[in-house]
Amino acid sequence: MSYIDGYVMPVKTARKEEYREMAKVAAAVFIDCGALHVTESWGDDVPDGKVTDFKRAVQAKPDESIVFSWIAWPSRQARDAGNKKAMEDPRMKMTDDMPFDGKRMILGGFEPLLESKR
Repeated sequence: MSYIDGYVMPVKTARKEEYREMAKVAAAVFIDCGALHVTESWGDDVPDGKVTDFKRAVQAKPDESIVFSWIAWPSRQARDAGNKKAMEDPRMKMTDDMPFDGKRMILGGFEPLLESKR
């Protein structure tokens, strides 16, 4: 089985295309560093919960949308090495004017329990 990095973050709604372009570059870097695939998803049906929800989890503001993303790696070891290599890649240079607030991003690595495919 693979290993999954998951992310949830608020992104300025007005900067969707800018985020998409940035995500394309980052996806290419992660693929070059060994990722199997990268998925970036823009929230279009993110309901408010009674206790918690995606928006509250990342303290999303009214002018922000939720992005839910994951990167599949062959293994945890490949992910650890790939992330290290990706963070050293000059294409991953962060700027002060990112379309999202990295401080409110939720991320983590996950070992799959079940993978079902059609």
